[in-house]
Amino acid sequence: MDEADGRSMAQSDSEREMSIAPTASSSTEAEISSQPLPHHVPWFSSTTFTYRFCNRLETMSGRLITAKLQLAQRAFSSGARHLHHRSYSSAGGLLRSDAAVRAIRRRIWPAGYTPFSNAVAVRNVSYMRIIPQLLLKFVRIPALFGGATIAGLAYIQYQAAQAGNYAMDVITQTKETLSGVAGGLYGGAKDIAGQTWRGWENTKEQIELPDWMQKVLRTHEEIGGERKEGGGSGGPEPPKESRAGMAAGAVAGSVAAYGYDQSSEEDPRSGDEIARDDQMMVLTKKMIEIRSILQTIGQSNTLTLPSIVVIGSQSSGKSSVLEAIVGHEFLPKGSNMVTRRPIELTLVNTPDAHAEYGEFPALGLGKITDFSHIQRTLTELNLAVPDSQCVSDDPIQLTISSPHVPDLSLIDLPGYIQVVGHDQPAELKQKISDLCDKYIQAPNVILAISAADVDLANSTALRASRRVDPRGERTIGVVTKMDLVDPIRGASILNDRKYPLRLGYVGVVSRVPPHSATLWKKGSVNISSAITKNENTYFSAHPLEYGPDAGVNVGTRTLRKKLMQVLEQTMAASLQGTSTAIQQELEEATYEFKVQYNDRPLSAESYLAESLDAFKHSFKEFAESFGRPEAREMLKDELDQKVLDLLAARYWNKPVTSLSPAPVEPDSLADLPNADPDSLYWHRKLDASTSALTKIGVGRLATTAISNALQAHVDRLVEQSTFASHPFARHAITEAASGILNDRFYSTSDQVENCIKPYKFEIDVEEPEWARGRENIAGVLKNELKAVEDATKMLEKDVGGRRRLRDVMTFVEKCRKGEITVEGDGETGAGGFSRELLQKGKEASFLSERAALIRMRIAAVKSKPCASMKNKYYCPEVFLDVVSTKLTSTAVLFLNVELLSEFFYAFPRELDVRLGRGLSKDEVERFAKEDPKIKAHLEVIRRKELLELVLSKMQGLRDINVQEKTRRSREQKEKVKSSWSIF
Repeated sequence: MDEADGRSMAQSDSEREMSIAPTASSSTEAEISSQPLPHHVPWFSSTTFTYRFCNRLETMSGRLITAKLQLAQRAFSSGARHLHHRSYSSAGGLLRSDAAVRAIRRRIWPAGYTPFSNAVAVRNVSYMRIIPQLLLKFVRIPALFGGATIAGLAYIQYQAAQAGNYAMDVITQTKETLSGVAGGLYGGAKDIAGQTWRGWENTKEQIELPDWMQKVLRTHEEIGGERKEGGGSGGPEPPKESRAGMAAGAVAGSVAAYGYDQSSEEDPRSGDEIARDDQMMVLTKKMIEIRSILQTIGQSNTLTLPSIVVIGSQSSGKSSVLEAIVGHEFLPKGSNMVTRRPIELTLVNTPDAHAEYGEFPALGLGKITDFSHIQRTLTELNLAVPDSQCVSDDPIQLTISSPHVPDLSLIDLPGYIQVVGHDQPAELKQKISDLCDKYIQAPNVILAISAADVDLANSTALRASRRVDPRGERTIGVVTKMDLVDPIRGASILNDRKYPLRLGYVGVVSRVPPHSATLWKKGSVNISSAITKNENTYFSAHPLEYGPDAGVNVGTRTLRKKLMQVLEQTMAASLQGTSTAIQQELEEATYEFKVQYNDRPLSAESYLAESLDAFKHSFKEFAESFGRPEAREMLKDELDQKVLDLLAARYWNKPVTSLSPAPVEPDSLADLPNADPDSLYWHRKLDASTSALTKIGVGRLATTAISNALQAHVDRLVEQSTFASHPFARHAITEAASGILNDRFYSTSDQVENCIKPYKFEIDVEEPEWARGRENIAGVLKNELKAVEDATKMLEKDVGGRRRLRDVMTFVEKCRKGEITVEGDGETGAGGFSRELLQKGKEASFLSERAALIRMRIAAVKSKPCASMKNKYYCPEVFLDVVSTKLTSTAVLFLNVELLSEFFYAFPRELDVRLGRGLSKDEVERFAKEDPKIKAHLEVIRRKELLELVLSKMQGLRDINVQEKTRRSREQKEKVKSSWSIF
């Protein structure tokens, strides 16, 4: 075949191809379809068909390549943008060789062409042209392996498309600065991509494919549909592109809230409609703010603006409707009864914000941007209700802020059930009905959810609304699952006259279309766009039943707008009555504030400041009264007790442990006044006692004694202050004091121990010190004697009298003298006395001997030999007292500097940190409300202030209503004037 003949044949083939283009079939497809093939034989099961198909393709390959090269050259050289999609048909893509492709690229895309030649749309076509060729190659391979390979290629192609979309997002930001030629060529390439894709769809519909291949292609369609859904009308938009990002101000908020798409479509509303919608959004937002304030004041029905209460059976699609309005899957899901508590859902439209988040005001979890976390939290809060109870009327408050939601106040209730499960209480059905009846009372709006595949006569939601709203004046019927019934039946349900509702019915298909996660999707995905497009696809396919002229309301977008309008009208209708009730509540709060609290202003901050100032003032008085003298006296008392312990252990102790005769002492204390002055026994005993006194750890003992005294004084001040009724403040003050004392404890004890170290080696005593020690120890011994006598009196009471105790003591003394012998040492009793009574007798004998020794030593201390310090070994009590006095004086000097001064300086400042600047506003409020009287005072003031705020906001609403009425009146006059101008 020569070149001319080839050109003519190519010309005829291309013209024939162009002529049949509207039927979406190529020349190759036409020839294949012309061959007879039984309908019952699958496409790939006929060997004859496959053989003829391959021969046809091989015969026509040369002609197709030549014809398409010429068509491409003519189209691109002339700059035409209407190149037909069959110039890159599936057959041509399969038969084109690499050399031919390179030739086409060299001829069509010269050097210097815009980089948009590598756009994602063109790459999508290149990948799709490989699939039919792979099908031919996999004819002889088992269908299972071929399907797996094709599915993998389709997934790789989809990920590449997503990557391209992500990259193109950056490029499109500078699209306005590109040249006109580049934009035109890019638009032409995009048209080619769209036409080629439609051609492939038509080819796929005309050719019967095997089941496994149809599954692969359906998977690709779902992936491609998701890509288009995220990117607008085929453009390289990212999947999560915000639909409200191009708008500004109130218009942006209303467009996003109503669900209008802003990709390439114009807002279908007129200017007047946009103004009315914006006005309605402002009114609704302000009313919801007022409702939130009223909820914090009290639960009285007279102080509550209406909400939209959502009711329906468990299988009616109630959760899907709410999630479609919000745009996220956030409600609890589960096979068992999951919704057990009312969910008070407040939607706040934030047109200027880009983030979507939820808040649980009662929990204080902050802003939660992950809606799966919100779903888990709601599930946990609901499942916290025990199975034995199943439902609770304790509501869960949730606020969702987003630029894509309208301003609404919704209450989601547990779904009605028909049959009670075996693991559920028998009264569950009635409890759910009572809970719903509590919320659907006037003035709340009822959103009755019913499924389209269930007769309205059997709708539990409509039956419940009929009981409280028999005329259907505040009930909106929502019919879900409209795609499950015939369109004619669906239209008749929405036009139902047996169960009329003044607010009408709205049909929706609110379930979320299936989608799969990709490498480029992050975070929570907004499902509003997917649901809206799914509804538009279904309802637009049946224009007679659901079209604009059908007179029915369909779609989640319509439902959103109706909810906003009804809520705004209902709130406005109840505004006057609520305003009157608020005025009455304000008058009562003002009167109570005047009578009970004498108009005395108070806040949590001022109460805390006053309490803290009073406590610091009392602490200052204590610091001025507690100094070195008080610390010295306290420490001296501690060391006096240590001196008595040493005297008792080394000089006095004669414990009575048994009824056996007491051993004879070689050196008795009674012989000390007559002992040899150079006796080593008494010298070593005094030296050992002195060494023990200086090595008892005076530094730690002194620091512990003073620290405990300071902590006890602080606790006493707290008990005497207003902080006594505040557990949080008491704990904070105690922690502040102990923290400072603990920080200074070790350094102070070390300093004191270092200062008394010289007394461990040598102690010099002067005459005045000895005289003071002699006087002091006499008083200490007298106090000890009194303590012994008091202990003896306690024993007399325990045994039943002095006479009985004396009898027991006489028996014990005879046993110790050997006059009476007791077997077994009286473990089981002896002499007619029980074991316990004998033990009391031993203690009384010990105390009697101790009292005798102390009286003897008091007399010795007052004797003439003890008046001189030279006789210190005859008077060990005096010398030990002098040593303890020296230790006390030295320790107090450093305790005053290292501990007392530091504590008195740092403690008030630590209080300011812990109870002043360190507390948040919520903590200050919680502190003040710990006192019941202060709590009542603050609640009256807060109630009064909030009521005044609500009244001022209501005045603003009335002003807006007046402006709206004025605008409507002016528009009406203009219409009347224009109608007269015709004549």
